[in-house]
Amino acid sequence: MRGWLLGGALASLLWAQGALAGTVLVVGDSISAALGVETSRGWVALLEKRLAEHGLAHRVVNASISGDTSAGGLARLPGLLASYSPELVIIELGGNDGLRGQSPRQLQQNLAAMIDRAYSGGARVVLLGMQLPPNYGPRYNQAFSQVYATLAEEKQVPLVPFFLDGVGGVPGMMQADGIHPTAEAQPRMLDNLWPTLEPLL
Repeated sequence: MRGWLLGGALASLLWAQGALAGTVLVVGDSISAALGVETSRGWVALLEKRLAEHGLAHRVVNASISGDTSAGGLARLPGLLASYSPELVIIELGGNDGLRGQSPRQLQQNLAAMIDRAYSGGARVVLLGMQLPPNYGPRYNQAFSQVYATLAEEKQVPLVPFFLDGVGGVPGMMQADGIHPTAEAQPRMLDNLWPTLEPLL
């Protein structure tokens, strides 16, 4: 009986520690859904492993959907917040908005609304910035990239300026479509995020 009670107490303690650690919710598109790569080798799965290696008991929920836009993420976010009550939300969206030539102003409005909803739910936010291929033209590319910098300043949200730094356009780091990172690129992406994310955990 004593052993059972001790075992139950230990289980309760471990559960409490996990609950206190909180949930990290990733809301993204194919970059975070690891399109074309084994899910276990994607950067979100690698994040889960790194947290464990650092003795951090955070639960990681990957709510990323290939092809998703900022509008899609905004529509999905309230349900995700209600379901998971995350401590921290990582937003990796906008690439598909840009590739479709959608308005940077609308992108900014959608991401701003996502940040506000996460804040109102008691979560902190990390924003992952994106850049577009040069063939979209310097004017559009500049307006697109500026969205992330503007939001970081206005909303006081931690920003990774270019999540694919050291990956985009680098031989061996991108799949044949030139859009999606390879398995070899996933650790670099996590390394790009980690210095911004770690202090928040």
